[in-house]
Amino acid sequence: MATVEKELMPDAAEVAATAARTVLFDFDGVLIHGDAFSLLMRECYERSLLRKLAGVLALPWIALVLPFSRKQAARTLVHVALLGLNERRYQAVAQAFAASLVRRPRQFSRDGLLALRRHQAEGDRVIVVTGCEQVLVSHILDQLGLGGIEVLASQLRPGILGMRVRLHNLGQRKLVRLGELGVKEWHVAYSDSLVDVPMLKPAGEAVLVNGTPKLCKKMEKALGRTITRVEWF
Repeated sequence: MATVEKELMPDAAEVAATAARTVLFDFDGVLIHGDAFSLLMRECYERSLLRKLAGVLALPWIALVLPFSRKQAARTLVHVALLGLNERRYQAVAQAFAASLVRRPRQFSRDGLLALRRHQAEGDRVIVVTGCEQVLVSHILDQLGLGGIEVLASQLRPGILGMRVRLHNLGQRKLVRLGELGVKEWHVAYSDSLVDVPMLKPAGEAVLVNGTPKLCKKMEKALGRTITRVEWF
């Protein structure tokens, strides 16, 4: 009887082979060509003379803080671009921009989206872990037919003058967000940047997207192992 039970029970290798894997995708530079939130900020400035004037008035402050903190200078530009936008208005702006973005030819990586959908078809748990803003990237994925996918992204918060940066989901912060979601290990991680070394290092397979040979060498040195390199269009 014990022998029969043993034959009916799958061994550990079979269980591991059939278990769903966790796969992480960066967004900017991996699934989309360029930086989606920067494109949105540029449009906010282009569509508003008042924001352009406010941006000019903010230049002395930006010049003052830039040598000490590029992050603070960038946040200032973001906050000026979002002047007057509450949560409801920002949602509408982000949704409209996402709809226009997906209509742009060659804006998105055909190969990247195919790889993501292939992982989904294979039963993998796919999570987009990105520095792009949560509302914007969620609307973009929805427009691409990927609305149900899990997303860990940067976040805004409402302020007196408009939406403000709450957190920037970059570098080590991505590991914190994954931990909060209960994700402790992942099998594959896709990125195009050295900033994602913290996310790539624990992955069973680290994949560098459209990386130059120089970047590939830097990435392998930072990770202490070889990586998979892909060219996506």
